[in-house]
Amino acid sequence: MGGLLSRLDERRKAVNAEKKVLADLLASSGDQFPGSDYHPPDRNKWISGVGPPEKLRLFQIVFPGTHDSATDRIGIPFVSRPFAQCQTCSVFRQLSAGARALDLRVQEDRRICHGVLKSYPVDHALADVKRFLAGSPSELIVLEIRTEFGHADPPDFGSFLVDQLGDLLIHHDDAVFGRTVAELLPRQVICVWKPQKSPEPPAGGPLWSARYLRDNWIDTDLPNTKFESNMKHLGEQPAAAGRKYFYRVENTVTPQADNPVVCVRPVARRIQPYARLFISQAFARGIADRLQIFSTDFVDEDFVDACAGLTLARFEGRA
Repeated sequence: MGGLLSRLDERRKAVNAEKKVLADLLASSGDQFPGSDYHPPDRNKWISGVGPPEKLRLFQIVFPGTHDSATDRIGIPFVSRPFAQCQTCSVFRQLSAGARALDLRVQEDRRICHGVLKSYPVDHALADVKRFLAGSPSELIVLEIRTEFGHADPPDFGSFLVDQLGDLLIHHDDAVFGRTVAELLPRQVICVWKPQKSPEPPAGGPLWSARYLRDNWIDTDLPNTKFESNMKHLGEQPAAAGRKYFYRVENTVTPQADNPVVCVRPVARRIQPYARLFISQAFARGIADRLQIFSTDFVDEDFVDACAGLTLARFEGRA
């Protein structure tokens, strides 16, 4: 027992030390950046509010994303839910708040899942997407749907997605990244389908393959470790203007079994407040032009505003 308590105490000290590093960096350097004072007047339509669709190009948009987007009703309330819930509101409410990149995980029966816990059918989340876009016809969404690790692919799931999203789908084309929003509309969804074992979507089709949405996820609950890993890997990417794939940075940390805190929300708070610091530090290190999808647990309006502000700065040539 003494050995276990000692290890837990060391883990607690490591977390606190890393939290202090970020707090000190924020205190010394601040979190201002070009566009940081921008607040969209209407988050339902913030992309079209940044600039005319005829001029705003896809690579200029910084998409605020949600991590494990459809976990608002995962597991059993007050029992298993705190260990897997990464968002507390529905997909529709996330989109209404300004989120524009979604991360949906499915299992064999087409139900949303996170690890071994499951929630409603994916149809529910897709209905939220369609409902939102019907009221916001000038917005774009990057929708990633993957088979959760440890599960088998839902049968014929690619065909199911095409049937569900139909004319909303922006078909795969490498030239899309340089096109204006107006050139993509009225199609509004870039859907990336990542199966575990099924064939990946073919080039030129209505769905995009995994190679078009990349990230470098590390399994840690240490906030500065994740912050610096995100910065390092972002710096290894080409600028968004010359890239032919989306790159995602996740402003998240992951609960660990050897730490006494294993519920998602208190762990998420270790890094969640430092999203603006990350953007400002990306500017300071000369790599802000590479940020394209920026995701978080428990999305809020301030996170959306930071991404919208950076988008505006890019459109205006300040970033």
